[in-house]
Amino acid sequence: MPISYSSAPVPATPVDPDHDGGPVLVEPETRRLNGEVREAYVPALVPSVTHGSLADLPFENASEAPGHRILSRRDADGGWTDLTAAQFADQVLAVAKGLIAEGLMPGDRIAVMARTTYEWTLLDFAAWAAGLVTVPVYPTSSVFQTRWILQDSGAVALVTETAGQAAAIGPERSRLPDLRHVWVIEKQHVQRLAQRGEAVPDQEVSVRRGVLGPDTLATLIYTSGTTGRPKGCALTHGNFLAEVDNATQLLHPVFRSKTSDEPSTLLFLPLSHVFGRMVAVACIRARVRLGHAPSLKAEDLLADLASFRPTFLMVIPYMLEKVYNNARATAERGGRTSLFDRAAGVARRYGEALEARQHGTGPGPSRALKATRAVYDPLVYRRIRGALGGRVRHVICGGSPLGRPLAAFYAGAGIAILEGYGLTETTGAATVTPPLKPRLGTVGWPLPGTKVRIAADGEVLLSGGQVFRGYWDPHAGGVVPATPDGWFPTGDLGRLDDQGYLTITGRKKEILITAGGKNVAPAPLENWLRSHPLISQCLVLGDGRPYVSALITLDAEGITHWRQMNGKHPVPPELLIGDEELDAVLQRAVDEANKLVSRPESIRRFAVLPVDFTEEAGHLTPSMKLRRQVIMRDFAAHVEGLYAK
Repeated sequence: MPISYSSAPVPATPVDPDHDGGPVLVEPETRRLNGEVREAYVPALVPSVTHGSLADLPFENASEAPGHRILSRRDADGGWTDLTAAQFADQVLAVAKGLIAEGLMPGDRIAVMARTTYEWTLLDFAAWAAGLVTVPVYPTSSVFQTRWILQDSGAVALVTETAGQAAAIGPERSRLPDLRHVWVIEKQHVQRLAQRGEAVPDQEVSVRRGVLGPDTLATLIYTSGTTGRPKGCALTHGNFLAEVDNATQLLHPVFRSKTSDEPSTLLFLPLSHVFGRMVAVACIRARVRLGHAPSLKAEDLLADLASFRPTFLMVIPYMLEKVYNNARATAERGGRTSLFDRAAGVARRYGEALEARQHGTGPGPSRALKATRAVYDPLVYRRIRGALGGRVRHVICGGSPLGRPLAAFYAGAGIAILEGYGLTETTGAATVTPPLKPRLGTVGWPLPGTKVRIAADGEVLLSGGQVFRGYWDPHAGGVVPATPDGWFPTGDLGRLDDQGYLTITGRKKEILITAGGKNVAPAPLENWLRSHPLISQCLVLGDGRPYVSALITLDAEGITHWRQMNGKHPVPPELLIGDEELDAVLQRAVDEANKLVSRPESIRRFAVLPVDFTEEAGHLTPSMKLRRQVIMRDFAAHVEGLYAK
């Protein structure tokens, strides 16, 4: 039965911020049910693509702007070598011809197992130019996970970054009858592919590109499997184009800078994840200089950021939390804790004042607040910006909620935080903060061309051009449609405010129901506690139990700093289990988190675990989400101890 609404849609209102492109802000149309906003829709900013594919992008760039630098590669000496649009197109063409020479046919699946490297992006576009379907595999995947993805997708070729990854899959080859080729990046096999294809006419690639269209399958991205065996999400070329065309138009201040700084980003998110792939495609589409950072070790990433100096970044909240906590710890070691805390408070007030002015609910920062902020800028805020390379003006954040206080702090420090929300099934972002009208603490409005609906039970439903075709099922002959009514059920819970901003409140399957019948969303408590400098991860539990409790893991760097500041020798975190002083600090953190919820939803007891949750142990997905069932199984004794009398 169709839902009826009590109010007419609010007319879309384009806003012209005096820039050199089309509109970047369109007010959403909202619909109500029983007085509550239950649906929001933002019309597309660009027409739907009716022909062509992602495979055309490198060649269109080379034709229209051959000398434009579009990528930068890390040198052995630590510098960066730029590649023009023409050079990238030449390399894409050469590798595509190599894949054809090796016998790969249109529609064949080719898997790529590598960190975030230039070769990943090169292989993606070369495979598309050859008419292939790419299948990302996380480089941290187990042999079983890798075999499952290769089997399920029917991949005929696998490209690994290292010889060790290739060797690990060797014993499984007898179970992979479709797998005919294994190439290794570090063995220069990508270059050999280019040489192998020298005899293939350029026209062969043109022919294969010519038969691709928006509805052609581009990639199979397997979900991380937090609730079961991973499923392959079938994303088309049109899904990506609908996503990136509307995103780059909306985020005009990010992708088309009006300053002397050329727009650029350093990508360190996994290209095996849809967020990273979407960023890479968006940069090629918008001709924004793109660099790759394969290592997430703090010293490596900081060096890459310092040398590349991006103007915007795509991150998960964990990184922004770490930057803030490390900056405060540095101030504490230098005896400047009070100064940092005062500066943080000023930044938050400044960020909130900026937000109020953009919404027309306030005049903006006062003269006194501006003056105070100017005092703290060289002392604190410039150091924060410096940790991200020194030129970053925008950060697009997704994966989990960042929280209003931290978003306001960064805004006040000179870095606009644009939060987004989406899934693999939506080719990345389905909602995003509009740069000209942010609402801190929300995940923004629907991406232009997208509809968001809140179901009767609070589940977020999505519809739009970037929503996937369906899940891959080789036993059913390919792709099985997943949205017969045009709406994709996300499994996430959320709410829309009166202006159409979405807030995610938790996961539908993760809602805990205590023995007393109280429904508890664990996400707000977990996200708040995870931001504490001494806490690495937190899992809230209580399903079918008399009260809510939590498992907490310790942040090694935070614990070391805390010990040093208290005049104590650093010790491994596991030796501090049961330490009364630490327990008191953690209890105060839990007490603060409990202020977010009602008494029946509050954490009554917690246990500190001797080890952290890691991806290697199976406790985290590659995108840092908790695998609850695995954690509950591995720490069953600790869970039972929380409820022992």
